[in-house]
Amino acid sequence: MRTIAIAVIALCSVTVAGTPAGAQSYPVKPIRIVVPFPPGGTSDILSRLLGPKLTEKWGQPVVVESRPGAAGAIAVEVVAKSAPDGYTLVLSDVGVWVILPVLYPKTPYSLQDFAPITTISYSPHLLCVHPNVPVTAVPQLIALAKKRPGALNYASSPAGAPYLAGLQFAHRTGIKWEYITGRGGAQSIMDVMTGQADVLFNGMLATLPPVKSGRLRLIAVSSEKRHPALPDTPAVAEFLPGFLTGSWQAILAPARTPPEIVAALNVEVARILSSPDMKERLRAQGADPIGTPPAETTKFLREELDRFTKLVKETGYKPQ
Repeated sequence: MRTIAIAVIALCSVTVAGTPAGAQSYPVKPIRIVVPFPPGGTSDILSRLLGPKLTEKWGQPVVVESRPGAAGAIAVEVVAKSAPDGYTLVLSDVGVWVILPVLYPKTPYSLQDFAPITTISYSPHLLCVHPNVPVTAVPQLIALAKKRPGALNYASSPAGAPYLAGLQFAHRTGIKWEYITGRGGAQSIMDVMTGQADVLFNGMLATLPPVKSGRLRLIAVSSEKRHPALPDTPAVAEFLPGFLTGSWQAILAPARTPPEIVAALNVEVARILSSPDMKERLRAQGADPIGTPPAETTKFLREELDRFTKLVKETGYKPQ
């Protein structure tokens, strides 16, 4: 998973013969993709890119429903309790499954309540500051934060990959900043652009436009090395070896969704992601398409859950 590559899955892996009648005819009605965050964020952008392609293939409308609240838990719980028939899905940053339940033990769902379909994409985080913050490089940001402990405000949703990035960066560098939690990536971007907060890590897909317009100052990217779309921007790992964060987006169905339907969804989404036009559109915006099989997606989510559990234990972090 760490090495970003398309997993091209042969369409012949799903056959009509021998499958239940429901899977043979799927889909026969509109499909709903629930996004746990406000419009404008990475999950919303990806859903609206995939939706028309699925409609074009299957002839059924794909409705994208933005349902923010409780750091994404409200929408994710809705999907967990939906009928396991392939008509209600959730597309989100993986943080709602691997971060939220760790920070908040009373989260009303767990990874076991879902049937992973595929990991859609990886978008490195952009480390950005408000233009008035007097830094242009990672060492300067660290020095400023150490000089003024607790003075910098870090914008993020309450529990998501950007939150983990900020926590990991602070832990690695020994700095302290205040966490300003909003309603998702789009709100975090707005908070820094308007000066309500000073710094953020956020997915490249949603953050690059305000960087290009000059409303955010780009400091670094969080990928393993410099990103091809931003060759002059250093990676955080150049200063903190091994530092890797980002927005891994995945699409999941409720647990007990028939394997044939999960497979059909996986094949079609993977086909869309591997198409030249989709790869070009995503990479132009800083997102690398993936398209893993369900089993590999499940393994990745479990590994991320273990990784974040360890980080929270090491830092002793308690959500405010």
